[in-house]
Amino acid sequence: MLDSDEPIYGLGQQQQGKMSQRNGTLNMVQGNLDDYIPFFQSVKGYGVFWDNYSPTVFTDNPEGTSFRSDVGDGVDYYFMYGGNADGVIAHMRDLTGQAPMFPLWTYGYWQSKERYKSQDELVDVVKQYRKIGVPLDGIIQDWQYWGSNYLWNAMEFLNAEFPKPEKMVSDVHQMNAHMIISIWNSFGPQTKQYKELDKIGALMNFTTWPQSGSDLWPPKRDYPSGVRVYDPYNPAARDIYWKYLEQMYKLRLDGWWMDSSEPDHLDAKPSDFDNKTYLGSFRKVRNAFPLMTVGGVSTHQRAVDSGKRVFILTRSAFAGQQRYGANTWSGDVTSSWNALRNQISAGLNFSLTGIPYWNADIGGFFLSRFKRKLEDPEYRELYVRWLQFGTFTPMMRSHGADAPREIYQFGQKGTTYYDAIEKYINLRYHLLPYIYSTAWDVTANQSSMMRGLVMDFPKDKNALDLNDEFMFGRSLLVSPVTNAMYVKPVVSEKETIQVEDFSTVKTKETYLPAGTDWYDFWTAEKFSGGKKVSRQTPLDLIPLYVKAGAVIPVGPAVQYAEEKKWDSLEIRVYPGANGKFVLYEDEHDNYNYERGVYSTVTFTWDDSKKVLTISDRNGSFPGMLRERKFKVVMVTSQGDKVVTYTGKKVVVKF
Repeated sequence: MLDSDEPIYGLGQQQQGKMSQRNGTLNMVQGNLDDYIPFFQSVKGYGVFWDNYSPTVFTDNPEGTSFRSDVGDGVDYYFMYGGNADGVIAHMRDLTGQAPMFPLWTYGYWQSKERYKSQDELVDVVKQYRKIGVPLDGIIQDWQYWGSNYLWNAMEFLNAEFPKPEKMVSDVHQMNAHMIISIWNSFGPQTKQYKELDKIGALMNFTTWPQSGSDLWPPKRDYPSGVRVYDPYNPAARDIYWKYLEQMYKLRLDGWWMDSSEPDHLDAKPSDFDNKTYLGSFRKVRNAFPLMTVGGVSTHQRAVDSGKRVFILTRSAFAGQQRYGANTWSGDVTSSWNALRNQISAGLNFSLTGIPYWNADIGGFFLSRFKRKLEDPEYRELYVRWLQFGTFTPMMRSHGADAPREIYQFGQKGTTYYDAIEKYINLRYHLLPYIYSTAWDVTANQSSMMRGLVMDFPKDKNALDLNDEFMFGRSLLVSPVTNAMYVKPVVSEKETIQVEDFSTVKTKETYLPAGTDWYDFWTAEKFSGGKKVSRQTPLDLIPLYVKAGAVIPVGPAVQYAEEKKWDSLEIRVYPGANGKFVLYEDEHDNYNYERGVYSTVTFTWDDSKKVLTISDRNGSFPGMLRERKFKVVMVTSQGDKVVTYTGKKVVVKF
């Protein structure tokens, strides 16, 4: 029994737009758009983990709060008291696994679409970004590089449009970008994997994607694909999966896009759950499928290469998946303002289960609502607003079907939409020292990157159920714009279309939590917390506020994450409270940090004395900067102070 006014959070990712998970029922079976984790935490500082992998019903109503699962060897749950949300998450990670570091480059900008149809097309996208001078670190090859559906997920470049995969990967690397590739959890009947897995009884029998051997849409069901999902619960099956994937790894690919990791279960019927897995009926272990398949790839890669950090982009998750170097995306969401709004609470509740890495298809996957596709000004506005939100998620990745999403599809430099997109891609790169240090806080101190307001302001009742703002790290409050502002309908005899209208600058209200002062990121104007403030939101601005006491490092303008050393960082100080920031640095892409090969520099702001103390550097790593400049900026006044830092304590007085 919960208190009537007690908010709870978590339960994975749902697309309902709810922050508090009270007063509802969830049928918890993994799906494309919903990732279910049978864990919730309360504003009171405790969490409950229902340790069961079977389809589960969560219910909260006046009669009580409960989990009920189809299969269980016993009622098995954990109660954990942490005092606050971070404390609860720390317990959950102690129980289910810690989150490793991702490579620095993964926090840069990613470009993708459904799908690049040749290696020349993919390489040309990277060339175009380098030519126009817009930063890019990652590009993704989606499905069908293997050829026909009967060869589904062959993990080989059998499509004639990809004749020289080694050259493709090399071309991307030579432009200082990285590439990951789509892999699935099912196999076509003509693949080598299918035949090997079938021999050991490690293929399941239920309908999955694709449903036809033909690429035509809708699927021609009279030509069934024969594709079957494999049994990742079977260690021998996971070995077979990696045996073939390792040949792809030898091409020097930089990570994996594990699609359909829930997995796709189409035309579902109760008997499908009678499939036998290595660990019993599919019904018994259904919801842990993503944990097992992601874990199989991660564990195998780490066993063969400790010099390259695992990076897996995946569509589903279960409790504990944070230990496998995976970033979960929210599935094939539709392009709409409502879908954008729902991503905020989806990502926050997902993070509140203890899994800190999450993202969404910037712009939404399906453009079916917009008949004119990229020519529709409402879609262009939606895309820009979604990209602004994506700037403040753990992975900034543009992707979708029906139309390409590269920045140059939205105009050219000097035009409205292009300039707004470029502004936020560049902002993402300027914030890399802040983001990478926040990632270290996640790994070392069991923190979270996307933070529901309950995490930092649990005593402010006005902040506990807001679904359109959040903290990014511990200092930045992000308030995405989630409705159209700059289009108007024009009615003709044939149809009503939307046209752009920038004649009036619109505004958005944002609630600033109580107990601290706040600064407008763009103007440094100061506000008291505990009230709503309104600010103008032209297309290239969203409300973004900085907590008083924050110390934020700002990096250089770059074309890719590792282009320049952080030898001349701007350190912004936001006075009004004491504060601290730990700048973390390492070799960017190996596991030496687990052996202490990294450095930290702590910046401590004493507000009463108006003193910023830069600590002695702790630790070291090969290639570490021995001397650097810090330009300390007091955001409320003129007179920046530049100091030379050699690893010894420096005191800066204002």
